[in-house]
Amino acid sequence: MSSNFLVRYTALFWSFVVFMPVGMNYLAFFALAVCMSIQGDRMARWQRVRRHLLFWPLAIYLGWTAVVLALQSALYAETASNLWHGLRIVLTLTLALALTVEEASWALRSFAVAVVFSLLVIFAHKALGLPEFPVWRNLLHYAGNKSISNALLFCVVAGSMLVIALSTTGRVRLASMGVALALLAVLVFVLPNRTALLAVLGALLAAAAHQWRQHKLKLLGFVVAVLLAGVALLATVPAVQAPLAQGVGEIRRAAAGEASMGSWNIRSQMIRYTTEMIAERPWMGWGIGGWNDQWRKRVPPLLADLNMPHNDLLWMGAQAGVPGALCWLAIMLAACYVGWRRQDLTGRLAFVAALTLTFSALVNSATRDAVIGLSLLWIVGLYLRLASDAGFTFSLPERKQSR
Repeated sequence: MSSNFLVRYTALFWSFVVFMPVGMNYLAFFALAVCMSIQGDRMARWQRVRRHLLFWPLAIYLGWTAVVLALQSALYAETASNLWHGLRIVLTLTLALALTVEEASWALRSFAVAVVFSLLVIFAHKALGLPEFPVWRNLLHYAGNKSISNALLFCVVAGSMLVIALSTTGRVRLASMGVALALLAVLVFVLPNRTALLAVLGALLAAAAHQWRQHKLKLLGFVVAVLLAGVALLATVPAVQAPLAQGVGEIRRAAAGEASMGSWNIRSQMIRYTTEMIAERPWMGWGIGGWNDQWRKRVPPLLADLNMPHNDLLWMGAQAGVPGALCWLAIMLAACYVGWRRQDLTGRLAFVAALTLTFSALVNSATRDAVIGLSLLWIVGLYLRLASDAGFTFSLPERKQSR
């Protein structure tokens, strides 16, 4: 088997195992890196990455990280792991961007197969009951960051289906809406993640803004309709209403000075203390791995064991200063711009996927945490790879004209 086929099949493998435990994703990550390193067209892959809009943001992010590491006054217990995760963010996107169009297309098809398989597993478990195998446990029960990862991947697909529904008519639109509704049902009743639900709403609004940017009145009417539908959903569906109300209550308690292990209470505490860290050392931060050390010194014992701020912009700001935060933000904005600058379906899909990644990383550790970041960054990277190729377009079945 040639190394070209090895790269294709390894990319297929990675896309198929994104819903599986993180060890499978790491296996695919390293396997793809090895396959690319032994392949004969390494220079062509490098040039492909070098020409991509993301290249300089990724390079500057790595460069500033190296500067901070070289100049920081102390190494911390978490320095090595934080350094690795920063490097992994860059490597994951680089591997996706280095693929050929054909390889990236097949990898996305494999992801589609993984989505269908995962939905079948969920529905079969609801109907018949399935054994608690580790390979799909986090698809069936909401527990831990892997379940969050799976919810966010479903969110990307739901956003893609809504984009397609806005861009077509007839049976394709109905099919896309049906898949989106099935995924929303999973996000409400099986993997009730508030970040994913809000991201789906944001995806719909972002798709409309991208598609109708030249039609302000049409865009305004659509936004109002979507917001009214969201309010109606919140008012009538307890499974949506309860977790959001719980989150608002947690924020209020955090504002009153009460610390708890509630998800949004923790995030409020993290924003407060991490912002203080940045304000105290705005230029170079506390050093790579420094957030954990400072966090333990500042917070009540109840919260001391947490190992990341659940906001990757603040994570970089705390350990690499405001310049480090801006370097990370530049990667996210460049990813969004890759999709925004293409005024077609391909660009719209990439734009919505990149916005989902950015939003998730601002309210969770969607790039810093490998359990989430290996899968989500890889899939979004595939969207960005295809959107950056002027000769590639996502095609939809043409509507048959009546005679």
